[in-house]
Amino acid sequence: MADDERLLADTIAVGLRRAAMAVDVAYDGAQAIEKIQVNRYDVAVLDRDMPGGSGDDVCRWVAEQQLTTRVLLLTAAVGVYDRVEGLGLGADDYLTKPFAFAELVARVQALARRTAPALPPVLKSEGVVLDVATRTASRDGRALELTNKEFGVLHTLMRAQGQAVTTEDLLEQVWDEHTDPFSNVVRVTVSTLRRKLGEPPVVQTVPRAGYRVGQP
Repeated sequence: MADDERLLADTIAVGLRRAAMAVDVAYDGAQAIEKIQVNRYDVAVLDRDMPGGSGDDVCRWVAEQQLTTRVLLLTAAVGVYDRVEGLGLGADDYLTKPFAFAELVARVQALARRTAPALPPVLKSEGVVLDVATRTASRDGRALELTNKEFGVLHTLMRAQGQAVTTEDLLEQVWDEHTDPFSNVVRVTVSTLRRKLGEPPVVQTVPRAGYRVGQP
């Protein structure tokens, strides 16, 4: 999330985190590019009018680098020409201010599903059904009451389609950049998630590789 209006940027970040997304915040274009160079993001939400490099500049840079990161541009401009121009820069979607926060969440989720490989909005494995749009999950028809982080971990593991996901990748994709990399939050969250999922075990530990759901 990048916007020079700090209160707005921080507010959006809090809302996206409540929707079980890991969010880093930048307050200008230069910071945004620096973070994208270091971290792998599914989606970048960029305000078009920022100092130190506009959202347009960041969008153009992402396109030039041929990154898989999807770009959603935010702007107060409402004209058709502005929208066309933004999409022409390489943006994947466009949202005008003010906007309904539920729509922003839905658009970010839709863009995240378009990262390679593209995945459906409802994921299924080992009797678990996870609906990203409604943020609900069940196992064998039993509704699961998951915290945001538990939902995020389960989503990340199911997106991997049987491949192991490292602790480092879970920290990067479910938590944010301020999380202590030596913290045991992943282990604790996986433990409580396993308990809620019940028997037989759904989340498997892969020695020296991380965790997975389903078979590779």
